[in-house]
Amino acid sequence: MVTLLSILVLGFFLGMRHATDPDHVIAVTTIVSRQRSIRNAALIGILWGIGHTITIFAVGSAIILFSLVIPPRVGLTMELSVGLMLILLGVLNLSGMMRWISGAVAAPGAGHHSHAHSHGDYVHDHSHGHGLEKHGHSENATPVSWMDRTFGTLGLYQILRPLAVGIVHGLAGSAAVALLVLTTIRVPLWAACYLLVFGVGTIAGMMLITTAIAVPFRYSADRFVRFNRSLGLISGLVSVGFGIFIVYEMGFANGLFTRNPTWSPR
Repeated sequence: MVTLLSILVLGFFLGMRHATDPDHVIAVTTIVSRQRSIRNAALIGILWGIGHTITIFAVGSAIILFSLVIPPRVGLTMELSVGLMLILLGVLNLSGMMRWISGAVAAPGAGHHSHAHSHGDYVHDHSHGHGLEKHGHSENATPVSWMDRTFGTLGLYQILRPLAVGIVHGLAGSAAVALLVLTTIRVPLWAACYLLVFGVGTIAGMMLITTAIAVPFRYSADRFVRFNRSLGLISGLVSVGFGIFIVYEMGFANGLFTRNPTWSPR
């Protein structure tokens, strides 16, 4: 009983360490970089961890209880999905940053200049003068405003994004975690319990990580606007770069796009 308890405690701390994997941190950073609330950033970490735990427990339990074997091509595809998701998150982050930069460096015209501003997460620019002006579009006529109107009333928009990202990350890591458990715990029921404890540790670890990441973004938002924008730009570039690296590694180095793929869970 003492040995089993120690294994479960170890599982919790291993779950916390698992949250610090580079692809996990990069993914949540691209989301948290737009947050101005530390509390909301912590919630994002919890939601990411819940999504990750759902997949780890579902797929891992299937491997443990039914001796499920994941073919190399399926495993590589799950890993590839993480790379594609990182690229998407990075591009979405950079699109907002690029609009702000283009507005900040645009040459002013005769009595008019380009002014970058935001509506929620949506950043864009348009020309205007210093007299009475017409805004040029409705406050509700932006992509993010449309999404907020569609999903925000139910509170789903900000919830589903980190949850979905966590689910995708869980797909990539579930096989490795399950196989590691099988080498340590022979009783399937206790092995499944270990997965839950591991998931709780991951939730706790990611909550701490997103809280720590949010601090520089939060306190540089008003005091150091350009520095804050630079942090967002860097997070987007890193996300795209690391995503491309994963796609190359899974697709070409490990042979997903060839006839003889090779894959080992890690």
